[in-house]
Amino acid sequence: QVQLVESGGGLVQAGGSLRLACAASGGTFSAYFMGWFRQAPGKEREFVAGINWSGGDTYYADSVKGRFTISRDNAKNTVYLQMNSLKAEDTAVYYCAARRRLAWNPYEYDYWGQGTQVTVSS
Repeated sequence: QVQLVESGGGLVQAGGSLRLACAASGGTFSAYFMGWFRQAPGKEREFVAGINWSGGDTYYADSVKGRFTISRDNAKNTVYLQMNSLKAEDTAVYYCAARRRLAWNPYEYDYWGQGTQVTVSS
């Protein structure tokens, strides 16, 4: 079993930045593809970014390309999401998730964190 704990959310003004972190425990972190998802009120959970086991391959939703950066530190069992140029529409609960292989669909992920709230004020 893999346990995931997100941190770093908060309230920020539009145009600002936040860095989310997701700490993993209970498994071999480097064996997992890691994804960041978000869910706004009344909306479905959506893929934001993903990173393969080595960090060599990254994937982004079109809505965040050029503004968000996903990275991982396998020595620290942690995946990060650097969010720049934040917009009001980025407001959501952000979740990290793990599975063995790349996937876009949240239903295909095996492990989830509890989520961290990001609120962008305009």
